[in-house]
Amino acid sequence: MSNYYKNNSQEFIDGTINCDMTYQYNFFLKYLNHNSKVILDLGFGSGRDSLYFQKKYEVYSLDPVEEFCKHAESLGLKNIYCMKVEDMEFKNLFDGIWACASLLHIPYKDLNKAFLKCYESLKDNGVMYCSFKYGTYEGDRVGRHFTDLNEDTFKAVIDGIGFEIIDMCITSDVRPERSGKWLNVVIKK
Repeated sequence: MSNYYKNNSQEFIDGTINCDMTYQYNFFLKYLNHNSKVILDLGFGSGRDSLYFQKKYEVYSLDPVEEFCKHAESLGLKNIYCMKVEDMEFKNLFDGIWACASLLHIPYKDLNKAFLKCYESLKDNGVMYCSFKYGTYEGDRVGRHFTDLNEDTFKAVIDGIGFEIIDMCITSDVRPERSGKWLNVVIKK
């Protein structure tokens, strides 16, 4: 990964910490088993979503950016892992995984492996939410790698892993100053 987030961590935190994610939270939580206890926030960035989920769940927060991990500690988050999804070794631990705009920085050719790590980390019948910029572009945008997905390319990425697609929807960017569409997906182990 480039140094974009290292060099722009505070700007990113300031621009995302207060975004209203109510629709996306509800889109995920309606499929989470009512007995669920443990959630992984994958690529937590500003810590916004970990803070939200920790009100009801035990949250594990994972992000490879050291500056985000230090910020998460200052927010009082627990179970912080400063690592990439590719380095996860969790097995059957999580009832849910929340990967909001985080896996989109992984090259398309490596996404299947990343989703396999998530699959292995989920308990049976666990659910995962993920979001990607909507489209078919792959490449650099302002110093970061992006892999945009649509319904068909998403299905191809998870092919052969064992996930079942539960729901998909397309939303607008939650940041009012941004345009663009997002693919939101809930999948189940």
